[in-house]
Amino acid sequence: MLRFVADENFNNDILRGLLRRKPDLDVVRVQDIGLRNTDDKVILEWAAQEKRILLTHDVTTITEFAYQRIRQGKLMPGVFEVRGKRPFRTVIEDLLLLVELSEEGEWDNQVYYVPIR
Repeated sequence: MLRFVADENFNNDILRGLLRRKPDLDVVRVQDIGLRNTDDKVILEWAAQEKRILLTHDVTTITEFAYQRIRQGKLMPGVFEVRGKRPFRTVIEDLLLLVELSEEGEWDNQVYYVPIR
């Protein structure tokens, strides 16, 4: 199963909705692992070490740092960018679909934009 780390700015209502629908989802929040107010590069490094896909709304800096890691040949287990003001239900359903249909490592070195539709 995919493992996630949610960026500090990731919407907690979406996280609660994900966990309500899939209680065994392996997701931790940056602020719960001692990385509150931490540089995005450090968070991506931690995610790589822990083999966790980063959930974020930060399309400005995280995306560039993720692509830098890929260009440098560093491990980057994936970033799911949740764009704009989409209905939570749509975002939750799309993330759950990705969890159910994906295999571990499938999102390595990729930045993927959610929602799918």
